[in-house]
Amino acid sequence: MSVTPAGLAPELTVAAVIERDGRYMLVEERILGQLVLNQPAGHVEPGEAPVAAVIREVLEETAWTFAPEAVIGVYLWDPGGGRTPFLRIAFSGQCLAHHPERRLDDGIERVLWLTRAELLTSRARWRSPLVPRAVADHEQGERHPVGQYAGLTLAELALHAVIP
Repeated sequence: MSVTPAGLAPELTVAAVIERDGRYMLVEERILGQLVLNQPAGHVEPGEAPVAAVIREVLEETAWTFAPEAVIGVYLWDPGGGRTPFLRIAFSGQCLAHHPERRLDDGIERVLWLTRAELLTSRARWRSPLVPRAVADHEQGERHPVGQYAGLTLAELALHAVIP
């Protein structure tokens, strides 16, 4: 499958947009020695459903049990420079339970709760432009049924993607 100008097939990822009292859950993670901000997010493993992947990633990166309620959107980001593009499904939902005894994934420094304004002033620290885009779409009320994209191939998902 080739959906990017460079002809590279994207990697399927998921992210959770979790809002509580006007603040969004973000993780501060170390990537190539830099501290960046991202939603709890990660790759969908072979044979894993995206909804299961987002539940797993939130638990691994934040020690919170996540309940997905809707899909905010599907996004395609090509970082260029011959690097692999990402096709991301962003879910909204709620945290149900915290498990403070859990160790966070390698690279995750801490969990932060930031307002949208605080996130926007941290532009240099965004892991990708997908981070603020998913928050903006969440605030605009974008919601689709969780199962809407279930069973679609990567190529079919790419047809639904928005490019930030």
